Amino acid sequence: MARIAALVLAALLPLCGLAAEVAGVKLADKVRIDAAGPDLVLNGAGVRTRFVVKVYVAGLYLAERKAAAADAIALGGPKRVSITMMRDVGAQQFNDALVEGFRANNSAADVATLKGPLDELSAIMSALGEAKKGSVIALDFVPGSGTRVLVNGATQGKPIAGDEFYRALLRIWLGDRPVDGDLKKGLLGQG
Repeated sequence: MARIAALVLAALLPLCGLAAEVAGVKLADKVRIDAAGPDLVLNGAGVRTRFVVKVYVAGLYLAERKAAAADAIALGGPKRVSITMMRDVGAQQFNDALVEGFRANNSAADVATLKGPLDELSAIMSALGEAKKGSVIALDFVPGSGTRVLVNGATQGKPIAGDEFYRALLRIWLGDRPVDGDLKKGLLGQG
């Protein structure tokens, strides 16, 4: 009996590993985005495809796992969406896709209210020039500071203030009309 239990445990250990791998991209099981903050756990991950082309792998990190989109969006505290590019994409094309997803998943009133922060994000993304294959873009929410953009670990621009802006940003992937339905399932750990 003990031998069977040991074999079952050995078979399950790879599932409890320190990292996830999606489409050849390794994602850490935990990250810390603020030295004073808690570790965030990988809630889920998936691939963003457009017309059968793999564009990027995204991972959602939260303070605690959430399987429902509304719960993940509403959860307080720090958060991260990690995007690993699987192909080169021009900054304008990447930015246009973000803005399109933002508008599709937020009310016209919310888009109008959040125009300033959205313009700030657009300026940061446009300044990148290009999102190269293999680049890692992190969209972090740091309580008290706001939304922070990092590319390969380097901060880009200044933090964008406002809790509601980050919740609206998450709706790009977790909203009622996500940019990719399979990616939404993956980010919620359902894929």
